[in-house]
Amino acid sequence: MAEPDPPKSAAFAADICGQLAAIFTAPTSTPPPLTTLVAEISGAGSRGGKIFVYGVGREGLMLKALCMRLFHLGFAAHAVFDMTTPPIGPPDLLIASAGPGGFSTVDAICGVARSSGARVVVLTAQPETGSSARLASAVAHIPAQTMANDRAGSGRSLLPMGSVYEGALFVLFEMVVYELGGLSGRSPEEIRARHTNLE
Repeated sequence: MAEPDPPKSAAFAADICGQLAAIFTAPTSTPPPLTTLVAEISGAGSRGGKIFVYGVGREGLMLKALCMRLFHLGFAAHAVFDMTTPPIGPPDLLIASAGPGGFSTVDAICGVARSSGARVVVLTAQPETGSSARLASAVAHIPAQTMANDRAGSGRSLLPMGSVYEGALFVLFEMVVYELGGLSGRSPEEIRARHTNLE
C-alpha cells in the first residue's frame, strides 16, 4: 500500500488544526473552559480533594489522558470504573463530559457525586439543553460539533460525528495541564518522575 501524499497529509493536518483552533475563539455561554477547569482542579487540590473523571466513548478516552497527566502533576486523580477508584466525597471533584448534552450514565454518575457532596464540572457542547449540565456545580461550554449536531447525509467530513468536540477536549486538556504545572510550580523533572516505568 502506497504512503499518503505528504502535501495531502499536511493539508489534512492544517484543516483539522484549524477546525480545533476555531473552537477556542467561538463565543461560549459560560466562562472559558480553560478558566473553569484550572480553577476547579486547583481548588480541589488546595482543599485536599481527589479528582475523578468520566466520559463515554472517545470523550472518555480524552478524560483518561487528562487523568494520567493530573497524576503526573501530583494530584490524586482517578478514572471512574477503574478497580482502584476510591469513594467520592465533599472535598472531591468529578469532571464529566457529555458533549451532546447528556448520557444516562453521565447523568447517573454526576447525580451520585453531587449527592455525596462532591463538586461536579460538566463539559458539554449543549449547556442550555443538556440533562447533564443540570447536575453540575459548574459547566464548561465547548462550542464544538458533536453527534447532536452532526449533519448526516451532508457529505463526507474530515472530522465526522463528535470528532471536533473530542479533538477540542484533547487540546483543552493540554492547556489545562500546562497552566496547572505553572501554578503548582512542578518542574518537568518532577512530572516525569511520576511516569510509570512498567512499560
